[in-house]
Formats: sequence, C-alpha cells, structure tokens
Amino acid sequence: MAPESGGPLVEVSQVRVLAGAGIEGDRYFKAADEPGQNITLVEAEVIDAFNAHFGTRHELSITRRNLVTRGVRLSPFVGRDFFVGDVRLRGVELCEPCMGLGRAMASEVLKPSAAVKYLMHRAGIRADVLTSGAIAVGARVSSGA
Repeated sequence: MAPESGGPLVEVSQVRVLAGAGIEGDRYFKAADEPGQNITLVEAEVIDAFNAHFGTRHELSITRRNLVTRGVRLSPFVGRDFFVGDVRLRGVELCEPCMGLGRAMASEVLKPSAAVKYLMHRAGIRADVLTSGAIAVGARVSSGA
C-alpha cells in the first residue's frame, strides 16, 4: 500500500480492510470518489510474463496494486463477489494501465506506450470491500462457491 499519493510503497504481511472504506493506512482509505477505489489486485503471472517477454526484471510491486495474487485469474471476478481469505470483495472493473505505469515499466528499448499496450486488459482489477477483516500474505482467493 502507499500511505500518500505517489509516495513509496509499504509492503506488509497483513492488512486490515473495512467494508466500504478499503485498506486502513492506504491513500485511498475512505475515498468514495468512485466504485472500485477500495482495493486493487493484479496477477503475479502478468508481471512475470511481462518480464519474460521484454527481458526486464520488475518487482511484483511495480504496478502499485494493493494485492498481488498467484494462481488465480482475476478478470472473471469483475461484476462478481469473491473472497480473499475471509474478506468478501466485489470486482468492479479492470484496472487498466495508465501512462505512469507505462513509464515505470519502460526501459531503454521499451517505450511507455508499448508497456501500456502489452498490459491492456491484464493490469489487474479494482474491487469494493464488502466485509471487514484482515487479509494476510498467502490468503486464498476464491469465488466462495
């Protein structure tokens, strides 16, 4: 999470989330400008694939998403409720890449626009927090079905 907009990321082993408010301590906590601002998620496999494709070595935090998952496709959760551990979330929309992310992932041979193009429809999802609780590293992501 990032306590301040544009500030450095803080990696933690567990976060507390509040229904309708998001992650305690995050810059978007209690922000109600638009749906999907509570929490963002991205698949580690997307970052791994980007690195393999372009020969880069970006850390998993490069996308500045709140949660990095592994072993689960996130896009099917858009428009649906799902769980991270015991916390129920609702997928709101894809978290499309911006030019800021493109610049962060660019290299001497990779233009920011090419990074954005590669990440379109793969850069994660935005979600609303429906139940309060804790989310810890290793929490299982599931449909709850």
